[in-house]
Amino acid sequence: MIREILAEMNIEIGEREVSLFETYYHNLIVWNERFNLTAITDRKEVMIKHFADSVRGERYFPQGASIVDVGSGAGFPAIPLKIVRPDLEITMLEALNKRVNFLSDTLAVLDIKGRALHLRAEEAAYGPMRESFDVATARAVTNTKQLVQYLLPLVKVGGCAVLYKGADVADELKEAEIAVKTLGGMISRVDRVDFCSLGRSIVVIDKIFSTPSAYPRKKIK
Repeated sequence: MIREILAEMNIEIGEREVSLFETYYHNLIVWNERFNLTAITDRKEVMIKHFADSVRGERYFPQGASIVDVGSGAGFPAIPLKIVRPDLEITMLEALNKRVNFLSDTLAVLDIKGRALHLRAEEAAYGPMRESFDVATARAVTNTKQLVQYLLPLVKVGGCAVLYKGADVADELKEAEIAVKTLGGMISRVDRVDFCSLGRSIVVIDKIFSTPSAYPRKKIK
């Protein structure tokens, strides 16, 4: 199933990747019985709305890039990306410890490299992780104006932020223009991605200068 879905986006995977996605799904369902990780549990829906939706952005991540997934939740998009792109180095930041435990368990079950940290992006941005990643990404976290305050401080100059958004992002991006520039970014691409009758967008923000030390604010509004 996942192979056919991804083929619609011209992404080819083999038996290994199919097996990893199936294992990921089953582990998600087992953990979801104890903790509320996702409201979507139907196998086909998970394959489309979580796995394929995460993988749709894979071409925006440079070869061998170090990526940080902010507010990773149940591992989207970082783990599906890692499955299809083993070259990526993934770090997942998550504020809820139960989700961190799930993410760590999933990495172990899938036998793939990565790390899951019980850490908020605002905290990470004032430590050694500041401006240390090639790419920062997030899916279904918050609006763009707020999101760039989480992502851009973690991206090194010359890197980028990859935002997974819905089909209609024009108003959001307009509202976020000043924040993007203030934080050292420039919106370079807004691409529409349609699959399985779903409309989605990918927003790429290049990091063109260092984020001022005052950002992110301790409490982002």
